[in-house]
Amino acid sequence: MEQKETLFSIKSLKEMIIPLFLEQLLVMLVGMADTLIVSYAGEAAVSGVSLVNQFNTIFIYLFTALASGGAVVISQYIGRKADDDAGKSSSQLLSFSAIFSILITVLILIGNKRIIFWMFGKVEDSVMQACVTYLRISAYSYPALAIYNAGAALFRSMGKTNVTMYLSVASNIINVIGNLIGVFIFHAGVAGVAYPSLVARGFSAVMITVLCFQRKNEVFYHFKWIVRWNGEHMRQILKIAIPNGIENGVFQLVKVALSSIVALFGTYQIAANGVAQSIWSLAALAGVAMGPIFITVIGQCMGNGDADAAEHYFKRLTRITLLISSAWNLLIFLLTPFFMKFYALQPETKRLVIWLVLIHNVFNAAAYPFSGALSNGLRAAGDVKFTMYVSVISTIAVRLLLSWFLGIVLKMGVIGIAIAMVCDWSIRAVIFFWRQKSGKWKTFQVI
Repeated sequence: MEQKETLFSIKSLKEMIIPLFLEQLLVMLVGMADTLIVSYAGEAAVSGVSLVNQFNTIFIYLFTALASGGAVVISQYIGRKADDDAGKSSSQLLSFSAIFSILITVLILIGNKRIIFWMFGKVEDSVMQACVTYLRISAYSYPALAIYNAGAALFRSMGKTNVTMYLSVASNIINVIGNLIGVFIFHAGVAGVAYPSLVARGFSAVMITVLCFQRKNEVFYHFKWIVRWNGEHMRQILKIAIPNGIENGVFQLVKVALSSIVALFGTYQIAANGVAQSIWSLAALAGVAMGPIFITVIGQCMGNGDADAAEHYFKRLTRITLLISSAWNLLIFLLTPFFMKFYALQPETKRLVIWLVLIHNVFNAAAYPFSGALSNGLRAAGDVKFTMYVSVISTIAVRLLLSWFLGIVLKMGVIGIAIAMVCDWSIRAVIFFWRQKSGKWKTFQVI
């Protein structure tokens, strides 16, 4: 046990967990501030930003999946003390992320109007113009976003989550100040909130890349590794990234389908669901923040060939996630009636929001640590296909089909959607917990 404790002490785990949690919280709060500022740019601007952000989320998840694949490989090489191989993998991740994101940017810039029409149908001219403007400027920021994620994967794999936290603070300050200037001083509408995001993402990408080149890091970028294609390292990264990307892609498509189902339930239920989702996002922070910790810790243990240590940290990190998630979800639920005072909603709608938050938070505390965070540990061990198959099947068969049955057939409305969501989590939680206890993840190999 003492040898295991020397790998990641309680102090070192805290130094990873706290910055990641604060970073996610900051991003959430800034997102809320952005929404508020955009509302002053007019209804067309709000509609355009809202619609395009649904589309942007698809690529954000793709870049995140790619970075997560890189993080697993880098963590395993660090655990093996193969710092040069870790540096080569991180450099290849940077190269591929940059090329992949530039290609996507070019495609978006060529077909932006057609893409918007294909996704959202015929919208008002003012909204269409807002969509085109916001999508075009957003597309310019895709390479910066992908490059930042690649660098963040490197620092998180080394356990230096405070670096990404400080960068997040700086870039979000730039974003908020830029939005205020763009909307209230230049009255630039959609462009006034789009360009600050571009500048903030560009700043983050440049800064993280500069830091990744520093030789004082145990793992760093090297120019010769960036320009030279390394098929073996990219194969290892894509082996994790592709299943993760498929899983996230299916999840996003199901979310779009669920939005269509919610639209059938009437104004007050749609409003309650929208408000509840914003509170759900805040409540989910604890579980989401623990995901990269599982990747770093389990990845390094498996890279070191120490499956017993990985099993030890599976248990420890799961306990920590349950504790943090339970406390955080309870706090957010207790604050929900206070949040409701800021919304101009009918009492019936507010009561529905509170019920939705209660359903979400109970299961987010009890089930999501296993269905979400723990599944990242399985991926870090190389058990990626199993987690992908379970997640995809559960998302479609449980979350989507059960939402239709409960919400429409049994006429439970958005309560039915929420119950289907937590059933999805619960089923995955049981399966992933069984998978972790079975030890089959110990037989997989990433590097």
